[in-house]
Amino acid sequence: MSEDAGKGSPGAGSAREALAHYLAEQTGISEADARVLIELIGTNWNSLIREARVLKPRR
Repeated sequence: MSEDAGKGSPGAGSAREALAHYLAEQTGISEADARVLIELIGTNWNSLIREARVLKPRR
């Protein structure tokens, strides 16, 4: 699954890294957890925030 993470358009991997960093910063989850969420859910911000909030109390 992670093999496809950078495919699509040039810079897609760095855009996802930036998104993971921002998601982690905004929600308090780790960047590794943020990357997993992005891989599983995609880049829909509302969905990512919702799932990060569910994940946060567990950590």
